[in-house]
Amino acid sequence: MIKLKNISTRAPKGLDKNDIKKETKKIAEKISVLQEKLVAQGKKSLLIVFQGMDTSGKDGSTHAVFGRTTPSGIKVTGFKKPSDEEFAHDFLWRAHKVVPAKGEIGVFIRSHYEDVLIQRVHKWIDEERVDARINAINAFETLLEKDNDTTVLKFYMHLSKDRQLEKLQERIDVPEKNYKHNAGDWEERKHWDKYMKCYEDVINRSTTPWVIAPVDQRWYRNYFISKKVLETLESMNLSFPVIDVKKSK
Repeated sequence: MIKLKNISTRAPKGLDKNDIKKETKKIAEKISVLQEKLVAQGKKSLLIVFQGMDTSGKDGSTHAVFGRTTPSGIKVTGFKKPSDEEFAHDFLWRAHKVVPAKGEIGVFIRSHYEDVLIQRVHKWIDEERVDARINAINAFETLLEKDNDTTVLKFYMHLSKDRQLEKLQERIDVPEKNYKHNAGDWEERKHWDKYMKCYEDVINRSTTPWVIAPVDQRWYRNYFISKKVLETLESMNLSFPVIDVKKSK
């Protein structure tokens, strides 16, 4: 049973920040090569989910991990308030239509989990529907993995409440970051404890495991997530297709 309060949001002691930054750049280069193999092979896909509280670094992590990859092989989707069309369909419809095809990496900035987090926190759905949706999400991810050879890698962006306060205030105090300010983020912060309870429940009931990523320090966050993505791609046994010279003549 995962208890988020027992897991650190910071880097382990003793790490050198500059060394970690250099290593992260090397990892990003390796990810670029493996992503090219994924595209060329065209048999498998990778779906990465970044889920976490406001200011936890979902966009920044995406840039750090995939800034050196081929854009044509990456599909990034941000999940905000559902449109009227999306509300008219089942809650997984908007997620299912943008999952990565074979040869692609898909990145979800927030995800289908919004429908068992914010809606649950604000009691827009009852617990019976929460249970049904969690079961549906588990079946959905199993379908992707078993039926389409899609590896699902989910990151919970583990941010401390104190660090979130610093980042939200920064959006007010630093002119270059004013565009990120959203009064609604401050309102959602008031429900922090409820969100933590819902996140823990989702994480513990998920059949596809979550990776708990410490994100209070950007330099370590980028390293930690990049390393996990690299390990996942390496485990997929990717390779460039080889031409059969005899058949090509």
